[in-house]
Amino acid sequence: MSKILKKTISSSWFQGFVFRFIHMYAATFRLTVENEKEWMNYLKNGGRVLLCVWHQQFFSAIRYFKNYKEFAPGLMISRSADGDLIAGVASRTGWRPARGSSSKGGKSAMMEVISHLKETGLAAHILDGPRGPIGKVKAGAISIALAADAVIVPFYISADRAWYFNSWDKFFIPKPFARVTLKYDKIIRLQTPNTESEFEALRSQIENTMIEKLIISNPDKPKKLK
Repeated sequence: MSKILKKTISSSWFQGFVFRFIHMYAATFRLTVENEKEWMNYLKNGGRVLLCVWHQQFFSAIRYFKNYKEFAPGLMISRSADGDLIAGVASRTGWRPARGSSSKGGKSAMMEVISHLKETGLAAHILDGPRGPIGKVKAGAISIALAADAVIVPFYISADRAWYFNSWDKFFIPKPFARVTLKYDKIIRLQTPNTESEFEALRSQIENTMIEKLIISNPDKPKKLK
């Protein structure tokens, strides 16, 4: 990526433009939200919640997630140029980015999210980001939830019409005026593991719960990952 492009992506005016564009574009979605009440009640009654999603699906939630700005939620975002843009959009949505990933600055970013989650009660985590592999739940989400004494709430996005990217995560963006569903799964409460094998069992539990909602790219006939 050229220096000029990196500078543009990192600029406040460009991030503001992208933020406004996403919000206007997503306003065309015919959005349905399902099963939000259970975890929201848990949060408002003093519980801590870590929302988890696959990388391919987060785009459609950006506009709606502005509704949670009163909680000033935390979100771990990589230190890449793409991460600069995502962080700029997230902060304008009322979220607080913690910059880092498994490849750079991950430990400090994770500690920041944990501290923030303890303070505000709400954070989100992209399970297989920022580079995959697709459908692989990394250890970060489990570590964050355990350290903050938070429950995990998976959520999924689906759309009746979308564009699918030829990227590692099979990223998709719903087409204008598509019927989009944002569905929250049941609350997952984690028991503190005593061994590495028990920790792996927790990680596998989340992965097995969410894998059925991961979609393999095929614009004409989408199919779920088996």
